[in-house]
Amino acid sequence: MVAMAMTLFAESVGAIVRELSLKKAADGLYGPCMAAFERAIIERVPLVDLVVEVRDARIPLTSAFEPLRRLACSHKQMIVLNKVDLADRSLTEMWLRHFKMQNFICYGVNSHNKDSINELLRVVRARIRKLKGDDRSYTSTILLVGIPNVGKSAMVNSMHQIGRTGAEVKGKLKHATVSSKPGETKDIISYKIGSHPNIYVLDTPGVLSGEIGVDDLGSKLALTGAIDDSLVGEVDLAWYFLSVLNSKEEYKRWENLKADADDPVVSTCEFNQGRRRQYPSDHTQDFIVRDVRRTLFRCISSNSVNLENENTMRMLIENQLTALHEPLRLPKEPCGDSYKAVASKLLNLFRTGRLGRYTFDILPRITNDPTLS
Repeated sequence: MVAMAMTLFAESVGAIVRELSLKKAADGLYGPCMAAFERAIIERVPLVDLVVEVRDARIPLTSAFEPLRRLACSHKQMIVLNKVDLADRSLTEMWLRHFKMQNFICYGVNSHNKDSINELLRVVRARIRKLKGDDRSYTSTILLVGIPNVGKSAMVNSMHQIGRTGAEVKGKLKHATVSSKPGETKDIISYKIGSHPNIYVLDTPGVLSGEIGVDDLGSKLALTGAIDDSLVGEVDLAWYFLSVLNSKEEYKRWENLKADADDPVVSTCEFNQGRRRQYPSDHTQDFIVRDVRRTLFRCISSNSVNLENENTMRMLIENQLTALHEPLRLPKEPCGDSYKAVASKLLNLFRTGRLGRYTFDILPRITNDPTLS
């Protein structure tokens, strides 16, 4: 199976993550700061009214917040699958049903979508009313927890902005730090998201498990951005992602993409949406994404050999990394530097959904999986 070659690349990345998880110093995954963050979060769980565990919809099981499993708080816990816009739609629905069968309150959200956040606020308020009763004179606190880079801070910003606007709250709007890099949140900070009753949400630093012993878990955490790319290696992650892409059907959707012969720099959708002029230095522009997709499709579809073999898959990926210089407008340099620049841009396109929607966790065969309890 082609999946066997993909598994080898996943294991390679996973082995790097496993070694990092064994380091307890500051250059490891679970250093003194991470341990302090975990203790601070655990201490607050008994003090809040609702614990919202934010997970990545692409890895609904792998992105579980491990410390919660050691606490008796399921009666006030809620699971939110964020980044549903980046995950496979049908698999997300299946995961939501799975968690609900485990008696979890579960909801899927896109933290950058206003309607999605409005619905999440409605669900949260309803849950708090059920826990608190009809008295509206109370003040409630929600604790947002999760591993790094699942979008907690982006969700907090959206909830804070929409909740305050709806309640006509006056005062300066606060902003949680949002970054594509994990570990940017360094403290537990409160944001008001509602009045009558008053509701506050606590944004918290992301915390990873102290030891990641399974290679498969580590590779998925790294690929989705829960671990800093500089620790794992962007080129290794790009190889893993391309092995996933080459093993799945997503690329076949790009078969009919056409080049824009009239203007190689300006996207055709620019005029319809009133966007500013687009430049080739920005790899996220529509016309560059289109060229990247076409290049990847051409490389895969022209490959007539069997991808079950690891060496064959490696040859294809090397061809792809080389071919991507042109659509990404990158100069061809010695392999190491050249591949790193391509890898960085390729990972960004994948993580922003420009190269398809992916769900990496497989649903458990048995719906009453004890690991979810």
